[in-house]
Amino acid sequence: MIALLNQIPTDAKIRKILRKIIFGKNLFCPHCHSRKVFASENRYRCKRCKKPFSLFSGTWLKDMKLSLRTFYAVLWCWTQRIPVLQSQRLCHLSEKAIRHWFRQFRLNLPNFEPILEGKIQMDEAYFKNMSLIMAKQVGSKKLAHQIIFKNSVDKSEASEFLFYWIKPKSTLQTDGASIYKTIDQWWQVKHKVDIHKKFEFGLTSEIEGMFGNLRTFIRRMYHHIDSKNLPEYVSEFCVRFSSPEIFISPNVYLEKTLKPVPTW
Repeated sequence: MIALLNQIPTDAKIRKILRKIIFGKNLFCPHCHSRKVFASENRYRCKRCKKPFSLFSGTWLKDMKLSLRTFYAVLWCWTQRIPVLQSQRLCHLSEKAIRHWFRQFRLNLPNFEPILEGKIQMDEAYFKNMSLIMAKQVGSKKLAHQIIFKNSVDKSEASEFLFYWIKPKSTLQTDGASIYKTIDQWWQVKHKVDIHKKFEFGLTSEIEGMFGNLRTFIRRMYHHIDSKNLPEYVSEFCVRFSSPEIFISPNVYLEKTLKPVPTW
């Protein structure tokens, strides 16, 4: 039994929500689009083309074995940032199952990063055998990031990041590391520098804060920084920061990530 009780709708209500997201107002056959379908246990069959289908045929949930209520509970935990071990207790699943489903939710997030413009703060962080470049548009929720699969970042990689994510004629604010020297000759930006040794932090305070928030998010949610999953954790963190509306509820997340069956 799921321990969350008041937050989790009945199976019938969840099925209704999912059916509306995937099929719209009326259920129809995804093969021939006939509305003449009938239920057979937990599947459907079309009277016209005789082909069977399920509620999740053609979606990333097609192989799901969880009950609808358990699935919804796990998704509720993930959207609300409930840590893995706490979610395990609440949903009565193994830690392996929770991590599996949290990963599925991460992998199906919308994949987008905006072009940054105006004032941009940029910095790097280093992990075991990996480096992270991140930039933030000052005063906004716009982030861009890139994982480098080695424990250093060179000038060409920093420049390439600018080519992809920073609009020309923006103001780039960094900590003055060597990889940024003469960066304004590689890309059309106005480069301003904080010297941390001189206790200058005003130009990079927002991006420094992002790295601190990222580490806290990973440790609280997933308990340790796993280098194998680090790129996914970073992407999840950036989407959570840039588009918090996606995580308001399981319903909103599902509306953003389940592809509706197209109508003719």
